[in-house]
Amino acid sequence: MICGTGIDIIEIDRIRRAVERHPTFLSKHFTEVENLYFMSKKNNPQSIAGYFAAKEAVSKALGTGFRFFRFTDIEIEKDSFNKPSINLYGNAKKIAQEKNIDNIFLSISHCKEYAIANAIAITERLG
Repeated sequence: MICGTGIDIIEIDRIRRAVERHPTFLSKHFTEVENLYFMSKKNNPQSIAGYFAAKEAVSKALGTGFRFFRFTDIEIEKDSFNKPSINLYGNAKKIAQEKNIDNIFLSISHCKEYAIANAIAITERLG
């Protein structure tokens, strides 16, 4: 059963500027795993913006936004088919457990100017 949804869209240029202006932007908002992925993509702003939008979408699917946890409590990874998956840590993981969230499905896309992500939280339990 769907127990939460979230969507986010962001201007890629906004993320590009943030990375250029703030040397700690990547380390503050992304995990080591995510930053290694970005380095493999030569810090492509589209990839970074997509992951940023994904984290925002997941925070909305959890029903809290980022009030109770950090950006790095949500980690995005891609499998060998380029399908994104989510690892939760810290308070984000605790919130998901409290809400009986068993899985969060994620989709990320972008065009030249925008990145968008959609997250759907699922529970197997009724009630």
